[in-house]
Amino acid sequence: MNSGQGLSVGISLFVRKGGQSIWENGIFQNCFFLANLFRHLPIIKDVVLVCSGDGDEGDRKRFLADSPFPWMDERAALEKLDLLIEMSSTLGDEWISEFHRRGKKVIAYCVGNDFVIDAERLAFNLPHGRLVPQVPRDAVWTLEEYRKSCKPYYECLFRAPVTIMPHLWGPDFIARNLPENEFNYRPGRKRWRIAIVEPNISMVKTSQIPLLACEVAHRENPDMIERVWAFNTQHLKNHPVFNQMVNSLDIVRHGLTSFEGRLPMTEILTQHADALVCHQWENAQNYVYYEALYGGFPLIHNSDLLDDCGYRYHGFDCEEGGRVLSDAWGRHDSELDDYRRRANRYLKILDPANPMNLQAYNDAITTVCQA
Repeated sequence: MNSGQGLSVGISLFVRKGGQSIWENGIFQNCFFLANLFRHLPIIKDVVLVCSGDGDEGDRKRFLADSPFPWMDERAALEKLDLLIEMSSTLGDEWISEFHRRGKKVIAYCVGNDFVIDAERLAFNLPHGRLVPQVPRDAVWTLEEYRKSCKPYYECLFRAPVTIMPHLWGPDFIARNLPENEFNYRPGRKRWRIAIVEPNISMVKTSQIPLLACEVAHRENPDMIERVWAFNTQHLKNHPVFNQMVNSLDIVRHGLTSFEGRLPMTEILTQHADALVCHQWENAQNYVYYEALYGGFPLIHNSDLLDDCGYRYHGFDCEEGGRVLSDAWGRHDSELDDYRRRANRYLKILDPANPMNLQAYNDAITTVCQA
């Protein structure tokens, strides 16, 4: 590999036909934050986005119009890159084989709960997601949230060592979409508007527990909640199981709950909601958590990877979730400064320019390149 004068590194990015938004999923943002970190590493000469998918050049130009990073297609990447980070899209085995034949390296960076996703696709005969590679990668990177469910899964399937890497985040996309200081919790409301934003496309992040937590809080204190906005639920409105569940709830019977489509978090937390109630299953690192913390919004969550940030309940305990929500409503305004201090301390750990993150990625790349 050409490491003497610095590496040319690419990060794969899936671009589809039609309109596409950086807010659609965490993987797109993950690609950006990783590229941002790479710009700070002396061992890297340049970083580009490698576009694949069924989108044409026009789709790529529209999607990446504001990107600070150059992009190229797979053919150019084969010639120009020394190292590929396979992240938002998987490249074909023939491409990987040819890239290896030229003495270059490929790292698969897995940032989704692939074991659960694969299990769901097998059980329910859904279209496949990531296919098991027939050509081994040189290494696999993943996140702490997948240590339990996916790390051994990757080690066996990819036939490569798996390294747990730091999760990265910064307020870049919030700053790009909003004027300075507009993304801030505003204290003083007598009743809270609550947002639930789980995608409801996989069992790892669904709306049932947050809805039940809001129900518990409402039963205990009918004067607490002004509105529950259940986003990403429009496609469930005609689902009999979902309908039966929600129609049994007082927050629905009393006209407090709206079931909506998908909106950017910058719009949800500045126009519709005062607090965020979340639930995850083996998916404890989440950009919406970081966004809420950054703005000082009360985050009611069940993640064990947020240190002392937000207001935590445990596991699937919706009763505890409701009590935690009520507790947050009672004290968030008076403790807002301390809440922000704890949040800011934690968010600095995620900064792509954090020296500990730079060292971790530098060491991981060096290990792969010297293997």
